[in-house]
Amino acid sequence: MIRAILVFNNHGKARMTKFYEYYPEDMQHQIVRETFHLVSKREDNVCNFLEGGTLIGGSDYKLIYRHYATLYFVFCVDSSESELGILDLIQVFVETLDKCFENVCELDLIFHVDKVLYILQELVMGGMVLETNMTEILTRIEEQNKMEKQEAGIAAAPARAVSAVKEMNIPQKIKDIKLPDLPSIGNLKF
Repeated sequence: MIRAILVFNNHGKARMTKFYEYYPEDMQHQIVRETFHLVSKREDNVCNFLEGGTLIGGSDYKLIYRHYATLYFVFCVDSSESELGILDLIQVFVETLDKCFENVCELDLIFHVDKVLYILQELVMGGMVLETNMTEILTRIEEQNKMEKQEAGIAAAPARAVSAVKEMNIPQKIKDIKLPDLPSIGNLKF
C-alpha cells in the first residue's frame, strides 16, 4: 500500500503532498524534510529505492523516487508494493502531468494544485493504485474539463443577466412610458 506521495523541489520545498495515513501537520513537514535529506544526497547513478526514514516507518517502508529536472517525486510504500511497479506509476503520473500541462514544470504544481491532485486521484485513491493506463486517465481528465466548462457557463448566467438589464436602458424606458391622463383634484368629491 502507498502510505504517502511527496513532490518537492531541489531545495526541499514541498510542492505537493498526499498522505494516506494520518500525521499531524508538523510531523508531515518533518517527514518531507527527512525524506528530502535522504533522497537528495544520493547520486544520480544509484538505485531509486531506499529504506523509509525513521519518521515514516523505517525499514518496514520503502522510498521509491524519480528526479526530473527540479522536482523529486517520492512514493513511500510498504513491503507489499513492487518497486518497479511504483517506478512505472511515477512515470505514468509525470507523463500524464506533462500531457495535461504541456511540458509540466514546478509552477504548474504550485498554481494548479487542484488539477494535479485530481490527476493523482485518478491514479491512486486511499493508498491503492486505481489506474495505470494513461489513455484512460486522460479521458477522465477531459470529461472533468468539459464538466468544469459547463459549470462555468451556468455560473456566468447571473452576470449575463445583469449585463442584459444594463443594456435595456431602463431609465429611458421609464421616461418613455405613456400614462393616461388622471382626473384633476377639483372634480373629485370627498
